[in-house]
Amino acid sequence: MSDSLHLEVADFEHDVLTGIYSEETGKPQPLRFAITARLEPLDRYEPDTSLDASKNYMDLKFAASDALPEGVHFKLIEAVADHICETLFLQDARIEAVTVKIVKLAIAEAGERIGITLHRERRG
Repeated sequence: MSDSLHLEVADFEHDVLTGIYSEETGKPQPLRFAITARLEPLDRYEPDTSLDASKNYMDLKFAASDALPEGVHFKLIEAVADHICETLFLQDARIEAVTVKIVKLAIAEAGERIGITLHRERRG
């Protein structure tokens, strides 16, 4: 088994235009994101290893917020997750895989975590 590096952002919340029901359309709803990006690590990280040897994990947060197209309504949160994966693959060729977990906060009635997890491997 080879080494891997997983960069993560968890419990990030952002309002996104999404949903298929009439009460969901036309207004953003809060989503909670957990995003993991897998990269091949260096053989060793020294104390003075620079950031360009890895990836800025704030890029993961950006992909789930500012990189989402303004004014676009995503019917499915699967499409939101797909857009995040594609954004990260386009940002950095070193990313091998992305996992996006999205929880729809507005539909929970008793603290349930209702949502999806999408895992994508970089395609040739």
